Amino acid sequence: MNSEDNLSGDIDESQKEQLYTTIPDDALQDLQDRLGYTFINRDLLYQALTHRSTPADPQTQIGNQSIWHNERLEFLGDAVLELVVSTKLYQLYPDAAEGELSHWRSSLVNTRSLSILATKINLGSCLMMGRGEDLSGGRKKVSILGDCFEAILGALFLDGGLVVVEDLLSRLIGDKVEKLQAIEQYKDYKSLLQEQLQSVGRALPSYQVTAVVGPPHQRVFEVSCLLENDNVAGVGSGHSKRFAEQLAAKNVVEQFLEIADPTMGDKNS
Repeated sequence: MNSEDNLSGDIDESQKEQLYTTIPDDALQDLQDRLGYTFINRDLLYQALTHRSTPADPQTQIGNQSIWHNERLEFLGDAVLELVVSTKLYQLYPDAAEGELSHWRSSLVNTRSLSILATKINLGSCLMMGRGEDLSGGRKKVSILGDCFEAILGALFLDGGLVVVEDLLSRLIGDKVEKLQAIEQYKDYKSLLQEQLQSVGRALPSYQVTAVVGPPHQRVFEVSCLLENDNVAGVGSGHSKRFAEQLAAKNVVEQFLEIADPTMGDKNS
């Protein structure tokens, strides 16, 4: 636990300002514009944007229950996200098997994919966190961005209902959901990924064997697909390096589908 979490309430406002970052009102309004929704209970939005490294205000604590940060909303948002995405997949692909639907859902709602969605709505600039976390690059950390995006979904659900969450996700990943099945038609995912990257002026990916396990006659290779700045974007494993590379490329294609952000490599560190 961050030492800032244990601070007592005996600090004045100037000291608090030195300990954690605050959210300007104009930044909050800009975020709500990007979300397409204005909160009725703005406290929910504040809580969704508050990382656990932020010193707690004693007035927000009930007994031993710490409720000032966004982890409870993250828990709720995770469930809402799975419900919305699962429902959409179920409706769009009536002939898909359960395993296929689960695989597609995982490609859409994993932490890395959610961090990219958080970046799309510039969530990092609105986070409230301890100064130490901020100075260490917390606003660009994949885990923090992904968790905060889920917390935002939880807050939207409580404040506006499921339809508000559905609307946001439809705008952010609707096209991706509809293209998932089309990806299965491809066999050469490395070429598909290369074409997608070239179409938006991105550097070509590279592949790196990160592990080899098993006896000589039954080797299993784990391969990482690397984008700019050697950031791992996808991982695959198989009994040959070629097959593992294809699965790693497929993993990237399924996550991003339309790779349009030239700075994505910097955000996945």
